[in-house]
Amino acid sequence: MVDFERKTHTVNGVRTVVLTAGKGEPLVFWHGAGTFTGFDFARPWAEKFRVIIPFHPGFGESGDDPAMTDLHDYVMHYLDLLDALGLVKVRLVGFSLGGYLAAKFAIEHGHRVAKLALVGPAGLRDQDYPTADVLALPPEQLPTMLASNFEVIRPHLPAKPDLDFIGDRYREMTTVARLLWERPWDAKLPRYLHRIKMPTLLVWGEDDQLTPAGQSKLWRRLIHQAEISIFKGAGHLVLDEKPEAVRTIAEFLA
Repeated sequence: MVDFERKTHTVNGVRTVVLTAGKGEPLVFWHGAGTFTGFDFARPWAEKFRVIIPFHPGFGESGDDPAMTDLHDYVMHYLDLLDALGLVKVRLVGFSLGGYLAAKFAIEHGHRVAKLALVGPAGLRDQDYPTADVLALPPEQLPTMLASNFEVIRPHLPAKPDLDFIGDRYREMTTVARLLWERPWDAKLPRYLHRIKMPTLLVWGEDDQLTPAGQSKLWRRLIHQAEISIFKGAGHLVLDEKPEAVRTIAEFLA
């Protein structure tokens, strides 16, 4: 099984940890609002691509910068990181919060993205299929809403969470709150999604309780050339629950 190599980069003073594996065309994955389930699902991508997974500032193993107060700060952070890594053009996969970020990046810097996959992306307000307000949910309720099959994430949850685990989750949710406290969507995002011109794939778990799969219709209407793949028996963590979703993305990006 392929192993990820860890490297640390300093981007505008922020320590940024990047996981890499494999060889080939670069595939960059941007994670969502939590990192406790890890990235084992991404290992098969390394058979075809050079997989690059950075921890966002304020998440996981990366440092933090309280001055980064909106998603555009993260767009600029990743522009500098891609430059530091010598990546001119990438295949970009964004999940949940990372999907919102990937959409904004593709809108503003489409020439840097060869193909785009958005997995259960956040960022749009859909009145028919509203996004769950994760900041208002009781912490103990959130894990049960992440997957259709809870056994998929059970191994990542300690029976008795220690202070390090609790502190890491608090730190990540504090970062999410800094970015999304005012509202969990972007009122201006629909205006600019038409600028996404590269081939785009929308991936969802049919049972997603956080960003419901019904939102795919709105994304498809705003990104005219987008394809949709919805997987039955999967929730928000569709990449962890369904290896076929991982394969579908790999085939699309190839």
